[in-house]
Amino acid sequence: MDDAILNAVNKHFASNYFEARRKFRDYVRKAAVGEARVYPSPAYGPGGEELSTDVAWFGDRGAPKVGVLISATHGAEGYCGSAAQLDWVAERGYEQLKSDEAILLIHAINPYGFAWDRRVTQEGCDLNRNFIDFTASLPRNEGYDAIADSLVPSALDGPVFAAAEAAIERYRVAYGEMAYRKARTSGQYRHPTGMFFGGFGPSVARQTLERIVSDYSIASRQLVLIVDYHTGLGPYGYGELQCEQASGMTGYQRARDIFGHSVTSPDLGTSSSLVLNGTQDDYWQRLLGDRHVYVCLEFGTYPPEAARPVLRADHWLYAYGQAQIQTDFGRDIRKRVKQHYYPDRADWKEMVLCRTRQVHRQMIQGMRR
Repeated sequence: MDDAILNAVNKHFASNYFEARRKFRDYVRKAAVGEARVYPSPAYGPGGEELSTDVAWFGDRGAPKVGVLISATHGAEGYCGSAAQLDWVAERGYEQLKSDEAILLIHAINPYGFAWDRRVTQEGCDLNRNFIDFTASLPRNEGYDAIADSLVPSALDGPVFAAAEAAIERYRVAYGEMAYRKARTSGQYRHPTGMFFGGFGPSVARQTLERIVSDYSIASRQLVLIVDYHTGLGPYGYGELQCEQASGMTGYQRARDIFGHSVTSPDLGTSSSLVLNGTQDDYWQRLLGDRHVYVCLEFGTYPPEAARPVLRADHWLYAYGQAQIQTDFGRDIRKRVKQHYYPDRADWKEMVLCRTRQVHRQMIQGMRR
């Protein structure tokens, strides 16, 4: 491992949300060229701590071209994104900005999920399914409806658990693996304690993002490039640049022009993700149309099937085991979620920083095309 990268790995990755937030504030303050702002959250941490989304702006406030780096859309995945943001500041990426360019760092857009090591918001929403138009009819997911009680059963062992596993297996055999994946992960809007729940309305985290975007007049910019850091899909340590369906093939082509041929698309079947409802790109597409490029930078951790028991236990805890949330049993479940989405290993962290440095460089270059 290169010594410089090793040093960066040791400095930038945090052991919990609170350390990550402290580092972000310290790095921005020491840079002395960024404008910092705090957006308090109504949620609280495991010890009753105050939570927040922290923001830093680098460059001219009137810059027509803006890059936006967002961490912790799925809270427990924030370790990766936070370290990438810190690395950009520590490497003095802001010194590369020209007078018509700016960077907006949004640290921990879902601070509740980050602090509690959950993917969801305080409402139980998957934030990356929450950006639908709630004034229209909610998307239906009949596949999820059919197996909802099996995906999050009322018991984690015994006859109820065994029956749930059998029901899921029957569904997979009857409809195929792709249909099962789509049912489970594409987003559902009827089961608030279930997996990949998109909400009954805009979550606090979504409203925070919309407020930040308004406060910094992002909708008025000529070009906005968004990198949203995620973990959990794809090969271990590989950073896949995923487009979402909201931008369509023209959005995919814009992303490929900037980030190269490694960009993937669910429309083409090249992405490790499926077509999803209510992704963050739905929001950016409505706001900016072809003046934006959105990519989800997804770092692989462990096989997707390994995530199912981890997420099942997490959702079970908050649906049926609330009295155990702050017990050793509950803390062990949160630890498992964290370990799945944040492999605390030097090799994985090195891969993250190598790839994010490349993507950050491509983003800056893309502003100049």
